[in-house]
Amino acid sequence: MDFFKRIFGRKKPPVPPDGVKTAPLDPMMVAPTMITPLQGRIRIGMAQSTGVERTHNEDSLFVLQGNAAGLEALPEFGLYVVADGMGGHRSGEVASAISVRAVSRRLFEDSILQLMSIDPVTDLVPLQDLMRMALEEANMAVVERVPGGGTTLTAVLHLGHQITVGHVGDSRAYILTDSEVHAITRDHSLVKRLEELGQLRPEEAEVHPQRNVLYRAIGQGANLEVDVFTLPIPRDSHMLLCSDGLWGVVPDQEILRIVSSSETPQEACDRLIDAANAAGGPDNITAVLVYFPPE
Repeated sequence: MDFFKRIFGRKKPPVPPDGVKTAPLDPMMVAPTMITPLQGRIRIGMAQSTGVERTHNEDSLFVLQGNAAGLEALPEFGLYVVADGMGGHRSGEVASAISVRAVSRRLFEDSILQLMSIDPVTDLVPLQDLMRMALEEANMAVVERVPGGGTTLTAVLHLGHQITVGHVGDSRAYILTDSEVHAITRDHSLVKRLEELGQLRPEEAEVHPQRNVLYRAIGQGANLEVDVFTLPIPRDSHMLLCSDGLWGVVPDQEILRIVSSSETPQEACDRLIDAANAAGGPDNITAVLVYFPPE
């Protein structure tokens, strides 16, 4: 069968109409040397589950990742947010949704969108200040609109060769290599604080009856203290954002085993959710997994 007919359903490339000097390029008219595959790009997976014991989902997530190539190529960018709501009468799911939208909008408008400006922008807000402002805005939105509701929130803004992390509560961000798993966020929970003070051993904290009590969360009051820091992107490693519905029931080493043995970040996320549900699924489960390739 003729190649053009087999691939495109016709025998020859289109001919421009009479009097027309230009026409859309047929794909087969483009020289192979003009087609440059985008190798070594970031790969992402995400998954959620209500869990076994819950009847509705109070977790929220947001994922945005992009690349731009050309004469003036932009740095790789990404925005990843996970929130775990709390509060009665479904106020937890409203609080998490509001906070994720508020943070994502602020970070997108004042960082990623500025990259696409035709005119150079010279008065950009430093990224750590921007992250702090975004979480503070989300906090005020929840305080005003969801009385009695609250949420954790962990956000990661990736621009070029660095990530900026904003964190409140006990959702977590991890860096996973082939052999190690390391939490880069610190839980703002009562038992974690007691553990840091030496009043609880890690094994006691894992089964403490107040292990889910937070001393810091979005929506708890007008003054919010936020953890914000910047790191180089973890080359040839994974970054995992998750709610306590995952890390609270699946041990770190099992998380690492699942991620290391999965073909793609999406497969890993699906398997992580299955593992949490197999362990009882006592809470909502959210996982966002990002693989940063080597340079």
